[in-house]
Amino acid sequence: MSTGMASRIAAALAPLSFLAAAALGAVAVEGYSHLRHPLALLGAVQAPHPVAFGVFAFALPGLAGAWVAVELRTRLPPLASWLARIGAQLLLLAALAFAAQGALPLDIEGMDAGRSRYHAAAWLLWALAFPAGAALLARGLWRQPGWHRFCVTSLLAALAVVGCGFFASGWIGAALVQRAAFAAWLAWGVCAAAAGRAVSRGAA
Repeated sequence: MSTGMASRIAAALAPLSFLAAAALGAVAVEGYSHLRHPLALLGAVQAPHPVAFGVFAFALPGLAGAWVAVELRTRLPPLASWLARIGAQLLLLAALAFAAQGALPLDIEGMDAGRSRYHAAAWLLWALAFPAGAALLARGLWRQPGWHRFCVTSLLAALAVVGCGFFASGWIGAALVQRAAFAAWLAWGVCAAAAGRAVSRGAA
C-alpha cells in the first residue's frame, strides 16, 4: 500500500473514530448531552473510560491528521511559495496539539488549574495553529494549477474553526460550535489527503 493511499484511509477513519468515541462516551456518562456539555468532559479523569475516550476521540484522529499534514507537504508543487511550506508545518503542529488533548484530560474538580489548564492550552494551540496554517497554505498554493479548489476549502475550514472556536458560542451554544469546529478540521483532513493528486500524476 502506498503512503498516499494509507494517508487517505487514515483521514477517512479519523472522523469515524471521533464519532464513535463521542457516541459511546455519551452513553457511558449519565445525564450527558452533546447539546449542552463540552466534548472533553467525556475524557475527564472522573469519567468512566477516560483513556479509551482520549485515544479514540483525540489521539488517533490527531495522529491521522499529522500523517496527512506530513504527506501533504511532500506533495507540494516545487514552485509553491515558502508560505505553503510554513503552513504545512503549522498544520502538523495543529494535528499534534489535537492529539495532545487526549493525553491531557480535564479534571472536573479543578477546571481552572492543573490538568485542565494543559488540556485548554492544547485546544488553544490547535485552534490557532490550524487556521494560520490553512491560510498560509492556501496563500502559498493559490497560483498553482490544480490546487485552487483545495485552497478555497482550506480557507473555509480556517474560517469555520476561528468562527466556531472564538466567536459563535453566544449564538448557538459553546457545545455545538466546538463540535462544528472539530467537524470542519476533520473534513479538511479528508480533503487534504486527496488534494493535488491528479496534478502530481499528470506531472509524473
